[in-house]
Amino acid sequence: MAGIAAAFLCGFVFAVGLVTAGMTQPSKVVGFLDFTGAWDPSLALVMGGALAAHALLRRFVVRRPRPLLAAQFYLPTRTDIDGRLIAGAAIFGVGWGLGGFCPGPALVALGGAMHAAAVVVPAMLAGMLLHDRWFAASPKVAAPVFPCAGEVGRDG
Repeated sequence: MAGIAAAFLCGFVFAVGLVTAGMTQPSKVVGFLDFTGAWDPSLALVMGGALAAHALLRRFVVRRPRPLLAAQFYLPTRTDIDGRLIAGAAIFGVGWGLGGFCPGPALVALGGAMHAAAVVVPAMLAGMLLHDRWFAASPKVAAPVFPCAGEVGRDG
């Protein structure tokens, strides 16, 4: 129960931060990607702040023997850049540019009944299902491994 409450609280704080920073407005993303017109650097400032906070706090968190609400840490072990990573980043970038949403802000916007998110979120879910079916049908490429629902983080 504590894990669910913590996840809800973290999600709520994240959503409030996204709304406060204006990241649920597709015009912010489009403005950030418009280098030749009315460029809006606010998204870069939000991302920079998030990266700085992560870089600072990660050093302290991973020194703990285990997370507060999980049996162990699930940290990425791969550091290589392969075709799957490049293709996934390209597809994500195209979707981000066309829809004006990252996944988190899209879900927050959908919760706020924004019409654009009602198109983007189903398209995002369809892409996730397509990904899962693609890797389930391809025996030579293993799908990413995620921990069970009660655990936090990503394995692998």
